[in-house]
Amino acid sequence: MTSYAVLLRGINVGGARPLPMAALRSALTDAGLGDVRTYLQSGNVVLTSRKSAASVAETVEREISRTFHHDVTVIVRAEAALAAVVAANPFVRPDADPGRQLHVGFLLERPPSERIEALEARRVAPEEVQVTGSEVYLWCPDGVGRSRLAPALERTLRVRMTVRNWRTVTEVMALLAGPT
Repeated sequence: MTSYAVLLRGINVGGARPLPMAALRSALTDAGLGDVRTYLQSGNVVLTSRKSAASVAETVEREISRTFHHDVTVIVRAEAALAAVVAANPFVRPDADPGRQLHVGFLLERPPSERIEALEARRVAPEEVQVTGSEVYLWCPDGVGRSRLAPALERTLRVRMTVRNWRTVTEVMALLAGPT
């Protein structure tokens, strides 16, 4: 059995596309996924399954469409993959505000190198960006709301993604690592 983090894009953000977490947990459990838990109201799910990450993503997409009539981007990372994301963040520093300054964009697929180069060319100090595999790390010392780079991530990389602040990433990792 593999533990997975399931990250939904654009759910319950600003009142758009409501998706009650209790109903989502129930739908995913009924679909055969195990130990389904959610974090916050913005589409962070942890669960277990014998299926591959791609198959879990398909199951979650299908259930959300069938039950809630939303077509959403679903990005799935196995526990080990999320642990690697946490370990690889180049911008973690003791004085950082993990809810405001540090972010990770979880990409649906790896972007081509020319798109990564285009993103790096858009960087304006003091912001920093680094694409590692299918994640993009973002350091926004003035907060993501004031970032000039954050709004351009998906458009520049041309890959669907969902972004989480560092606090959420580490809380989801703790949920995966902790007791069910």
